[in-house]
Amino acid sequence: MSNRLAHRLALSADRDVLHAAAVAGAACVLSLGLVYVGYFVHVLRVARKAPCLPARGECLLVFGKHAPGGRLDVDFEARLDRTVSLWRDRSPRSLVLLGGGAPGDPTEAELAKAGLLARGITLDVPVTLESHSRDTLQNLRNARIVLGEGFARRVTLLSSRYHLARCALFARNLGFDAEVCAAEPRLRLGPQMLLRIAGEAAYLCLTDIGTRWARLIGHRRMIDRSS
Repeated sequence: MSNRLAHRLALSADRDVLHAAAVAGAACVLSLGLVYVGYFVHVLRVARKAPCLPARGECLLVFGKHAPGGRLDVDFEARLDRTVSLWRDRSPRSLVLLGGGAPGDPTEAELAKAGLLARGITLDVPVTLESHSRDTLQNLRNARIVLGEGFARRVTLLSSRYHLARCALFARNLGFDAEVCAAEPRLRLGPQMLLRIAGEAAYLCLTDIGTRWARLIGHRRMIDRSS
């Protein structure tokens, strides 16, 4: 069983995740699906409107993506291409490459660094590799640690358009002052992209409602897991 699959199975059997899923599911059922539609529209709106050029861009967090066998897919390549474009337009003051990997394989952060170097840029600013996370929340939690307690919380989150709403939600919960930056020039809608947005909306619905519920009932363990 792969590390990634084992991580997902562990989450699916986690009692806090099941608790959040039950509450989010109840909210969707009682609202006749309107709650889920709201999250779908939100993910779609962020994906459509996300800029390709950040307003600040001082500390750039680049999200990796699952790359079995070290093979980068189109989304991962687009994230690196956008990083190079930003670098040439206005080099950030610091760069954090995010993402772990399976034992014995290069991590997503290592693959990102190699991809940037292969694109001909010189990494002449502080570059940090966060190579231990397995999902977006862990990406940002670990980034907060490696940047240090006194880190500048104003960061730019660079990822694929469909992924940015999730990144922004987690960053806000973790105390970042974050702006988003899209890898792709524009959102191209099609069956596969709509499925991805639908999946992101479901994930956001579960996470956001679960967190709000935990705060309402004072469930400390659940709150701590998202902040």
